[in-house]
Amino acid sequence: MARVVIGLSGGVDSSVAAWLLKEQGHEVIGLFMINWHDTTGTLEGDCPWHDDRVFAELVAKKLDIALHVVDLSAEYRTRVVDYMFAEYERGRTPNPDVLCNREIKFDVFLREALKLGADYVATGHYCRKAEERLPDGRTVYKLLAGTDPNKDQSYFLCQLSQEQLSRALFPVGRLLKPEVRRIAAEQGLATAKRKDSQGICFVGKVDLPTFLQQKLASKRGNVHEILPSWPKYARKAMLPAPDEAPSDELLAALAEPWHYTVRDGKKIGEHNGAHFYTIGQRKGLGIGGRKESLFILATDTRENVIYVGEGDAHPGLWRPALRMRPEEVHWVNPLRMLHVGESARFMVRIRYRQPLQDARLFMREAGAYLLFDEPQRGITPGQFAAWYDGDELVGSGVIEA
Repeated sequence: MARVVIGLSGGVDSSVAAWLLKEQGHEVIGLFMINWHDTTGTLEGDCPWHDDRVFAELVAKKLDIALHVVDLSAEYRTRVVDYMFAEYERGRTPNPDVLCNREIKFDVFLREALKLGADYVATGHYCRKAEERLPDGRTVYKLLAGTDPNKDQSYFLCQLSQEQLSRALFPVGRLLKPEVRRIAAEQGLATAKRKDSQGICFVGKVDLPTFLQQKLASKRGNVHEILPSWPKYARKAMLPAPDEAPSDELLAALAEPWHYTVRDGKKIGEHNGAHFYTIGQRKGLGIGGRKESLFILATDTRENVIYVGEGDAHPGLWRPALRMRPEEVHWVNPLRMLHVGESARFMVRIRYRQPLQDARLFMREAGAYLLFDEPQRGITPGQFAAWYDGDELVGSGVIEA
């Protein structure tokens, strides 16, 4: 059996994962990460890491395993939070949980685990891993969706490398969440009824503008409304047939985000900073008196202008395609890599919990394009698109446009 270092977070999933590893006969060591000290912007009532540590200690004692504590807050701030601030300042919306897994849990944390003699690191993620042996003796590791469709967290791991996957174990990936709760209760684990964590990874639930104001200053700007009759919406009405290979020019045109100027719409209000808002957002505008909700269609951080539209069906919320820069395309399974000029069909999601969408992936000199069978709502620069073949998460990329 192996020596496995598990990230004990103080939650029920990692607690049950540790119990399962012990039941399998592994030597299990708990490692609790302190990744954030600042409470700026944290919503009242959200549990700080101090409470998480207490629960991790209770679980470790119950399971009779050693628990080590490591402070990774400097690396977390540099590699996750500073990146978040920079992306929001550019008018993009990053996904800190994906970054946290790539940069912290399966990189910095992995190095700490190796210092403890770990053969593997384990987490409480709801996903699975498979292996394929090649004729030349190499092993390719595959990332698979979790068995529980309501808890599948493979999307959050869409940036992991082969080296990171080779060391990873996901003990609860084949279980349903109710089964995890039941095991925790049966084993008398303190986390059995503890609520799942929410919000930014290791920071918790935050008031985003307050959190971002640590680095990004408030700045009054105008809100302009774009009407559904805006003439340029007609330009993306014609999509290529499912079996048609679109030209590079057509792909670029379909993936181009909507660009507005203040002359395209009427001023209807003010805001505190364009970088505090994200595409598709409907809360926080403070503009009422409408039959339907107002949604963010675009943000211009350079001119500090927000463009909005009324109603979920507004054409400015929907687009048929997106682009990813060549250097920001990542293949979890290198055997499935597409080269320039190639294309393939995949199932895609552009945000966590979104139902998988049918799409074609085209590799071009200018990057990778995802052309969806049906237009998608709220395609957001800075977020990650992940593509699947059945249960396997094949690759991912940062949405550029």
